Amino acid sequence: MKSHGLVHDIAILADQLPLMGTDVDNCDDEVLDIEIFPDRPDLLSGETLAFALRPFLHGTTATPNMNVIEGTIEMDVDSELATIRPVILGAVVRGVNIGTTPDEKDTFIQTLMDHQEKLHFALGRGRKRASIGVHDLAKLQPPFRVLGVDKNYSFTPLSMEEDMTITQILENHPKGIDYAHLMADMERYPIILDSSDKVLSFPPIINGDHTTVTHSTTEFFIDVTGWDRRACESSLMLIAMQLAEHGGIVESVIINGIDGVNEIVPNGDGITHSVPQRLVNGLLGREFSSDELSTSINRMGGIFSGLSPAPENSPTIPKRMADAAAGEQMLNFIMPRWRFDILHPVDLVEEIAIGHGYEDLGQDVAKAPLTAIPRSDNHIRRRIRESLQGLGFMQIQSLTLSNDRDQFELMRWQQSGDVTRITNPITIDHTLLRQYILPGLFRLLASNRHHELPQGVYELGTVVRDHKNCDRVAFLMAEKGGGFAAVRGRIQAMLRDLGANDYTIEALPDGEGPWLTGRSAKVLIGDTWVGCFGEIDPSVSNEFELKVPINGAEFDVTLLSSALPDPV
Repeated sequence: MKSHGLVHDIAILADQLPLMGTDVDNCDDEVLDIEIFPDRPDLLSGETLAFALRPFLHGTTATPNMNVIEGTIEMDVDSELATIRPVILGAVVRGVNIGTTPDEKDTFIQTLMDHQEKLHFALGRGRKRASIGVHDLAKLQPPFRVLGVDKNYSFTPLSMEEDMTITQILENHPKGIDYAHLMADMERYPIILDSSDKVLSFPPIINGDHTTVTHSTTEFFIDVTGWDRRACESSLMLIAMQLAEHGGIVESVIINGIDGVNEIVPNGDGITHSVPQRLVNGLLGREFSSDELSTSINRMGGIFSGLSPAPENSPTIPKRMADAAAGEQMLNFIMPRWRFDILHPVDLVEEIAIGHGYEDLGQDVAKAPLTAIPRSDNHIRRRIRESLQGLGFMQIQSLTLSNDRDQFELMRWQQSGDVTRITNPITIDHTLLRQYILPGLFRLLASNRHHELPQGVYELGTVVRDHKNCDRVAFLMAEKGGGFAAVRGRIQAMLRDLGANDYTIEALPDGEGPWLTGRSAKVLIGDTWVGCFGEIDPSVSNEFELKVPINGAEFDVTLLSSALPDPV
């Protein structure tokens, strides 16, 4: 993300920022270019980042509580929403200074939209768990209602001039097309109306056209709906905080909920977390004074509220840890409610370590000598490494996380058994545990395509098939004039080094893997198919922006080990 006009001394303290979940790529008098790590969704806008940086860099007093004044606007939620979109939250922010010049106002609106979309991805998981609507309150007439409608209900959606039905929006509107899968198999759809029956929002798809934020907007209404309470609450508070950083005053909304219970949101009070003192001292290797704990947690945006005996039941302490901590002293910390990343007492231990500084945690050595024993496949792995390094390849280690497009679509390989998928992926590039190694090598060569040829890399690593770890080895060579004869020679040399005498090489069927038609083969040792190799189809290389001849191979190390004798 890029943020203008933030602190100038960040360049001096850039070595500390990675600990906080950020990395400074560039800093000058005009622009601060920062990469935000996935574990800190509360830093995804310039305003929320500046809020977090003030105590971290300048020692200002942390404010884990959000200042929320009591409001009178109500939102009535129909009981039908329990099965349609059960979490409904809202907030009002008044008196926001969006700038004085048209350029400043355009920049403000754009940064607000950017923050909203980043939260949709990071916390909302593509708007499924949480979706956000930001409206010009001056164009609305409270109170608001949330109810279910059928597919023939119509209104004028954002960026359109005429009414469209729900069906038409899902089939023809750009946002409807993008997120129609979230409404699949639904017969009733959520709609938010004001007292004049004008549509604010059709969550999680699109807002109504008349609520658009403009250069004259100073009062905002925020609605957040979804299925995950924590994600919705964090999203609501982070958007409100962004507006509050521009001088806005956050005002609560009364939610007349599905179960008939009235709720006032947002709740600005921080959350108290209790952490066993023994856990902190044990993990960090030293004892901390109250002043050290206060200073450390203040830098991370929280407050140390003292020690207390271990409670019998605490929602912030896992049961097993609470049982172990019975009778011990607990350290109590108040942390912001929008810190979505704090899930476990160990997360608070990490906050203390970062705030205190890793360089001053002391030193320790292992208390018990541990003598290692070799892996059962040690010899075959060593021989593979020595062979490929002797053939001029450089060993690399790529990520075990990958995605369907890289693993199967681009490589033209089929899934091997069940795929182990990530339940809550942070990015669209890391949604599953890889089944093949070659895609990671392609990504590496693509990142280094500006270097001179030849480039040869290999990886001896782990894949996951049918939810079980398997070892595989793969290599790629980018070189001028590297045809099938060249890669076949390397395969024969590798098999010779591994002690394979009785093997055969047979042609692969057309379209089997990323190989060029008629320029690929599989290797069989006895009757066991241990791997395949060949020239890479240029159409595959082009997907990775590689314009040079490439050849490669991928083998199953477990099958190699079982098919070849161990000479040691």
